[in-house]
Amino acid sequence: MTNNIKTIAEALTWASAFLKENKRDVNAGEVLLKGLYRWDTTRLLVNLREEIDPNILQEFVEGVGRHALKGYPIQYNLGYEIFYGRKFEVNNEVLIPRPETEELIEGILVRANDLFSNKDKLIIADIGTGSGAIGVTIALEKTNSNVIATDIAKQSLIVAEGNAKNLNAHNITFLQGDLLAPILKNGEKLDILVSNPPYIPSSDILDLSDTVKNYEPLRALDGGHDGLDFYRRLIDESSRVLNAKALIAFEIGVGQGEDVRELILQKYPKCDVDIVFDINGKDRMIFAKII
Repeated sequence: MTNNIKTIAEALTWASAFLKENKRDVNAGEVLLKGLYRWDTTRLLVNLREEIDPNILQEFVEGVGRHALKGYPIQYNLGYEIFYGRKFEVNNEVLIPRPETEELIEGILVRANDLFSNKDKLIIADIGTGSGAIGVTIALEKTNSNVIATDIAKQSLIVAEGNAKNLNAHNITFLQGDLLAPILKNGEKLDILVSNPPYIPSSDILDLSDTVKNYEPLRALDGGHDGLDFYRRLIDESSRVLNAKALIAFEIGVGQGEDVRELILQKYPKCDVDIVFDINGKDRMIFAKII
C-alpha cells in the first residue's frame, strides 16, 4: 500500500489510518513527518499536495511502523522533543519530557520571583535531571541563578550536558550521584530544590503503555511499592542542603498530592504547601515554601 504514496497528504492519510488500526495516537505521523522535514505545522499544511521525498518517505514509513506495531516512541525516532519552546535531544537513557512538566517550571519561576525578590543570585538544584529539561530550562529562564543538576546515571548526564551545550546554558553544573549525595558532598546550600523523581508504584509498571514501559528507562519510572520512595528520601535529606528560606518543587503522580504534602509537613510543620493541578485537572505539582 505504501508503494502508492506520492504526496505528503497521502503519506499522512496512510499513517493516520495505520496508527488508528493499531490503537495509537493518529497525530504521531504528523509529528514524525514535521520532524523529518524540520517543518512547523504551517509549512506542512502549505506543502500537503507536494510530492514527498523518497528518502523521507522510507524513514517515515519505518518510523510509523515501529511506533504502530511495537510502541517505539516517535521522539526517540527523531532524537529530540520540543520542551518549553526548545529542542532537547533524547534517547532511551532519558525520559521524554512531558508538557505538564512545563507547568512545574512556570510555578517555580513565579514563586521564585515572589520568595526571593531581594536576592541577587539563586542556587537551584534539579535532582534526577535526565535529559536536563528542567535544569537547563530554569538556567535559561532564570539567568540570575546557578543550577546544579544531578543524576545517578552517567548516560543520562551525557544527554543533559549535550543539551546544555546546544542551548547555551552556561550557568548549570552537572554532578553524578544518588539524589542529594553530590550536593551534600560539596556542602552546597540551596534556595530551590526541584525534582521530577520516579513516582510510579512498582506494581503499576506493567500496566503502563508499552511505549513507556518497553523503551523509557525503568530507573526513571519505578518509585517503589507506593511510588513515594524518592519523595521520602528527598524530603528527609533536604534539611541538610536547604537555606532557612527555601522552595521545594516536585512533580507528582496523579493522586499522590495529599501523601506528598503530608510527608513535607512532617518535616517542615510550619511551611506553606500548595498542591497544584495541571491543565488536565490532575494533581501534578507540589510547591512548599519554607520561611
